[in-house]
Amino acid sequence: MTDWTAGYIVDIAYTYGYYTELNPLRIKLAFLNAGLLPPEQGYHCELGYGQGVCVNMHAAGSDSIWYANDFNPDQASFAQELAKVSGANAQLTDESFVDFCSRTDLPDFDSIGLHGVWSWISDDNRAVIVDFLRRKLKVGGVLYISYNTQPGWAAMLPFRDLLTEHSEVMGSPGYGMISRIDGALDFVGKLFATTPHYTKVNPQVVERFNQIKDQERSYLAHEYFNRDWLPMSFTRLVQWLSPAKLNYACSAHYLDHIDSINLSPEQQALLNDIPDTLFRETVRDFCVNKQFRKDYWVKGVRQLSSIEQAEALRAQKILLVTPRIDVSLKTTSTMGEVTLHESIYDPILDFLADHKVKTIGQIEQALIPSGLVFDQLNEAIMVMAGLDYLISAQDESVVANAKKQTDKLNTYLLDKARSLNDINFLVSPVSGGGFAIGHIQQLFLLALSLGKKQPADWVQMTLEALIANNEKIVKEGEVLETPEQNLAELTELALDFAEKQLPILRALQIA
Repeated sequence: MTDWTAGYIVDIAYTYGYYTELNPLRIKLAFLNAGLLPPEQGYHCELGYGQGVCVNMHAAGSDSIWYANDFNPDQASFAQELAKVSGANAQLTDESFVDFCSRTDLPDFDSIGLHGVWSWISDDNRAVIVDFLRRKLKVGGVLYISYNTQPGWAAMLPFRDLLTEHSEVMGSPGYGMISRIDGALDFVGKLFATTPHYTKVNPQVVERFNQIKDQERSYLAHEYFNRDWLPMSFTRLVQWLSPAKLNYACSAHYLDHIDSINLSPEQQALLNDIPDTLFRETVRDFCVNKQFRKDYWVKGVRQLSSIEQAEALRAQKILLVTPRIDVSLKTTSTMGEVTLHESIYDPILDFLADHKVKTIGQIEQALIPSGLVFDQLNEAIMVMAGLDYLISAQDESVVANAKKQTDKLNTYLLDKARSLNDINFLVSPVSGGGFAIGHIQQLFLLALSLGKKQPADWVQMTLEALIANNEKIVKEGEVLETPEQNLAELTELALDFAEKQLPILRALQIA
């Protein structure tokens, strides 16, 4: 009998996550910052779409045509339901990689995305995907790929193998995957309590164990317990992708573009002395002890001139999506806590505080009196985008065309929020992608969409939904038990939502 799962966990549903790097619009700022010509918009593909949240939001939020595949029919059923609701141009299937990638009716793609796939499949499936990239990614097209990498995972390899071996040898299949995961974690806890020499030499493994043992079992199942699991060095990935004629473009994680917050001066000097781009990336992974890479690759690198780069950056549209008062000028990196310069960031944030779409060129012109130079502005934009304080915005014509689709999808998701608290995103036609909105805030938005105009009315409707689902509000780690506590907390949240979040949701054309 053929095992259609190919060793992948299917008896625990995958999470309803959203991964912004899969949004084709997001590629543009990363490419322009790296001095590269971004790809065209048109045909896009996602391999391994999970519950289909990403692909459906990107299809609904744009005028592009999407194809996507995930082998799990349970996940495909939900994903196809979302596509039907929005009416977006998304063709979603539940085939194996071999079957999907060998289809003759697929177009050539402007981008192909793989999030959380590459490290968890067999070499045979990797070869199928590379051949697919070789044949179906257009010249100038972009691959987004994320994967577990070394050296960050090196010490964890034996730990992961121990977890899976316990699950297979000591766990009972009849009790289900969650029971096997719990048993494996309990055993590792007992082992570590004996202070084995392995943990003395690798104390970070104990820290990692303490971090993951209380995480959701659905996440742990798909992260650690699949049959195939291979953290891969950047150099090895280069070798894999070579037959597809792909060149490394840049990191999809915006903050990786800013050396000053990730590397010491000595490390920067060392890397600057390495002429080979690929070897430099390998060495950089050692400097930061990289554990998970998110990268853009391109078939045919086209370098922009300095004039072309500056003009394209100045035309880039952005929108502040964090309340001005909530923006922190402190962040953390591999270098520890980093404080951003108020003299640079405050003028930019003040200019964007009205939550209206602006071009980088408009910001530059407005801030001439502050003495801010273009390079400082561009770096600040990358940092704030990397911290999710701001997003790239689409042209108004695309926004207008997408809004009918996003409205339909958001209406469906808000209705789902009455009984489901797993999808903490809605889709914006302005950004062409998902935007994080908590469950309670979704219920407030649902009440508003149903004509409830006052925060007190939102609170009452939300409280009724929580009671119906036997949900309790948690504040600062404590469950609020009494009706008075719940009412007071919801009232505070509703007022905060009205003052801070609702203007942003309106700017994003979600509300």
